[in-house]
Amino acid sequence: MRRILSAVVISTLALSLTGCAAGFNAATRDISQVTDGAEASIISTENNIRVVNLLVVAAESGTGVLVGTIVNAQEAEDSLLGVAINGTVLTYTGKNNLPQNSPIIFEGERANAKAVITGFGAQPGTHVTVTMFFARAGEITKDVIVRDNTEEYVGITSSPAPQPQP
Repeated sequence: MRRILSAVVISTLALSLTGCAAGFNAATRDISQVTDGAEASIISTENNIRVVNLLVVAAESGTGVLVGTIVNAQEAEDSLLGVAINGTVLTYTGKNNLPQNSPIIFEGERANAKAVITGFGAQPGTHVTVTMFFARAGEITKDVIVRDNTEEYVGITSSPAPQPQP
């Protein structure tokens, strides 16, 4: 009897301590965002646009610089027509066509596009509304955080994007 009782107690402790008995609503099953950047998508039978790590950096002289990546996973090519922050259209340069799995990257070593807003008054730590307009997919609107120009964003400026290497 002691052996059976010991086995039951050990099994109960093992299940409760490892969380295996928590079921389908276990806290460990919840996926949380690990970056500051927001994610958005337009997914339908005709479109598969994904935007990842989207945020705005408050750069020098009251400018805001868009950071993020856009990927089209659909065979049909799309294109980015423009970007707006809080209803104000950004100055956009660089790649705007979106063939399948050929991303538009704002900022970083592999950047191939640049989107800048002048007269940007939002403070770091606040949120702004970013809207992206696509030729086929329509538009994506997402609230994103404004980061200051420090830490991993220290090199982000409103200067034109370097031309990508072939």
